[in-house]
Amino acid sequence: MLATIMQILDSTIANVALPHMQTALGATADTVTWVLTSYIVASAIAIPITGWLADRIGSRNLFLWSVVGFVVSSALCGMAQNLEEMVAFRILQGISAAFMNPLSQTVMLDINPPERQAKAMAVWGMGIMVGPILGPVIGGWLTESYNWRWVFYVNLPLGVFCFVVLWWLLPSRAVVKRGFDMFGFALLAIGIAALQLMLDRGLSEDWFSSTEVVIEGLIALIALWMFVVHLFTAKRPMFDRELFRNRNLVTGLAFMIVVGIVMMATMALLPPMLQRIYGYPVLDTGLLLMPRGLGVMFSMALAAQLSQRGVDPRILVGVGFVIAAGSLWEMTTWTLVMGSEQFIVSGLVQGLGLGLVFMPLNAMAFATLPPKYRTEASSLLNLMRNIGASVGISAVTALLARNIQISHADLAAHVTSDALSSYDLSMAQQFGAAADTALSMIDLEINRQAAMIAYLDDFWAMAIVTALSVPLVLFLKRPPSPQPGERAQPVDLH
Repeated sequence: MLATIMQILDSTIANVALPHMQTALGATADTVTWVLTSYIVASAIAIPITGWLADRIGSRNLFLWSVVGFVVSSALCGMAQNLEEMVAFRILQGISAAFMNPLSQTVMLDINPPERQAKAMAVWGMGIMVGPILGPVIGGWLTESYNWRWVFYVNLPLGVFCFVVLWWLLPSRAVVKRGFDMFGFALLAIGIAALQLMLDRGLSEDWFSSTEVVIEGLIALIALWMFVVHLFTAKRPMFDRELFRNRNLVTGLAFMIVVGIVMMATMALLPPMLQRIYGYPVLDTGLLLMPRGLGVMFSMALAAQLSQRGVDPRILVGVGFVIAAGSLWEMTTWTLVMGSEQFIVSGLVQGLGLGLVFMPLNAMAFATLPPKYRTEASSLLNLMRNIGASVGISAVTALLARNIQISHADLAAHVTSDALSSYDLSMAQQFGAAADTALSMIDLEINRQAAMIAYLDDFWAMAIVTALSVPLVLFLKRPPSPQPGERAQPVDLH
């Protein structure tokens, strides 16, 4: 769990430190974002080979080497002197981090008997869901109190402790020698890298009016289509085709995309909204977002208890998505003049909904799957959540920028002399600097109003996507109830 939390925190903890990195590394506002992009792309490319590597060198060895690589690359990131070094070290960090989530989820399932696996998934899910919420808070505090380099150095003591405990206690599966589908991996890696680059660069390059973004989109489409064809026609594909005959796993993959969109897109929108529109400082913004994490923790524990008592997990998933959609709908009623209570309540309610979804969904995805497929299935679920997060963040960011411009033009069209009874626009030039100040204040307020309208439009879009996902529950198959005393799949101990 410590390894998982470290990895999840690092996906968001560096965001608030980017302005400080930009100055120290001599980067521009455009190029410094590669600190985030390189980590995301490297992690997304490496996740799919987790299952093969775990079989080839042993899950224990892979987990231990991942932690070592993560700690070393974190130290190197903290010592980076220029942007090129930082991007190279972040790629190494992203590759190391990619294996931690699937392996930790597999271990949690392996070391628990079936009747306790729901609780295990609840504990594991808390780290996955709470990590992105705590990341900006911890990153902001470290950057303000110490230095941006401590955003990376904080991983060193945690990572060393994690390695020692894993070395002492970590079980392993038997090593299985199997071939590697190099052609399939190359297609998937190219497709994912091109998709991530297109999503990350799209906003700054004006999307498909840019030749670069068009090329990246075409490469992603061609490579991923070829990978799908290869997957279902090759003799020894990268993923066993039996995985995609499991209805619960395939439905879980679709749900994970939606979870990634709702969770990460919301977390991408709220911090800048609270800081720029409502004027909250970084630490206060983090504290206002924390109730979402508390809601996740409470509802995950509740979902584990309800599942053990025989409640149909499909009901929990459906109710969770309805609650999450309801919280997003409530967010569309926000105004520029309101206190912090509504942020806290909506965040808590949304956390309750996401917590009800995440644990039963993971439990159902693995309940009908043979244990030998757990690592590959976990890597696919994590990959889909990451892709959903990337797609969601890019979509809401693009929609936000577009709607700000549209709303600004609509509002500005109504700013006339008749609308401003106390200020005659035709006399503005006679007042010199005072007139410029007044006009700037008017434009500033129009920008603020336009931004608020654009944020509300984003909340509407996410509420609709979440609500439309509820019928996917009908495709899930209720897993058989585990019998008390039934043991988990035995593992080899080193």
